Amino acid sequence: MSKTGYFTHPSGNRHEMGPGHPECPQRLDAINDRLLASGLLDVLHGYEAPAVSLATVAQAHSHALLAQLETLDAGLQASVVQGARPGYAALDPDTTMNPWTWQAALHAAGATVAATDAVLRGELENAFCAVRPPGHHACYDKAMGFCFINNIAIAARHALAQHGLQRVAIVDFDVHHGNGTEDIVSGDERILMVSFFQHPFYPYSGAEGSADNILNLPVPAYTKGETVRTLISQHWLPRLEAFAPEMIFISAGFDAHREDDLGQMGLVEADYAWITQQIKAVAAKFAKGRIVSSLEGGYNLGALGRSVEAHIRVLADV
Repeated sequence: MSKTGYFTHPSGNRHEMGPGHPECPQRLDAINDRLLASGLLDVLHGYEAPAVSLATVAQAHSHALLAQLETLDAGLQASVVQGARPGYAALDPDTTMNPWTWQAALHAAGATVAATDAVLRGELENAFCAVRPPGHHACYDKAMGFCFINNIAIAARHALAQHGLQRVAIVDFDVHHGNGTEDIVSGDERILMVSFFQHPFYPYSGAEGSADNILNLPVPAYTKGETVRTLISQHWLPRLEAFAPEMIFISAGFDAHREDDLGQMGLVEADYAWITQQIKAVAAKFAKGRIVSSLEGGYNLGALGRSVEAHIRVLADV
């Protein structure tokens, strides 16, 4: 059994973007309920995530973005202090802050950073961060696509800056291209990013013109797990082996599941387990097993809970 951490924070349940929004607090409830019912929570090492420091966030984002988010948050907080009904501040048509969003974002990134520290101390072998808001669409200087700051990119840069690692890999298996992560790490030869995603599809990027440290595998709608497994075996694994990462970070989106209406791909729980097994084998060979995984997409609550369970079962070796 691997020693696997489980990082989360209550603020993730208070961030919400309006009635009917698919990126909702119930996502975390669905994961927690599934892990509780399956008995997995009993074998995980639970942590309440701290808030990340702004200095750590600034290793992956511009000061202008942080100032924008802090200003919007201050306005929302002022309205609450004055007794007004809690309001919203929209950054784009799909991405909205409420009075608890900024704290949730800081704790979401704080989860990935704290998990990185715990894994690199040898306290844990790997970790999963059940957090929201997600992060992989957050660019260096722009929040978008349900994301405010980039949890995985921040953690990867933290591992390099504070722990002296030379090479880290980011694996992104969300149905949407992790354009924000690519924007932040593109050209940074210390970081290899590998991904697959449905294309053409939001955010309509990633199919061409990538830097040498980015390996994107765009696939058409209705692609099933068997095809994805073949592509990973033929493309991801040789690149990861050649790169020999000292730690692996996972943007764990589960919206490529066949039951998820926000995507049109055909993966199932067994595919997520298989993908995790491949990542874990690379980590065992080159990175002392060190993996930090963080929740991105996944909007069908039942499929999300089952898929996260399958992912964590492999991480925890149970």
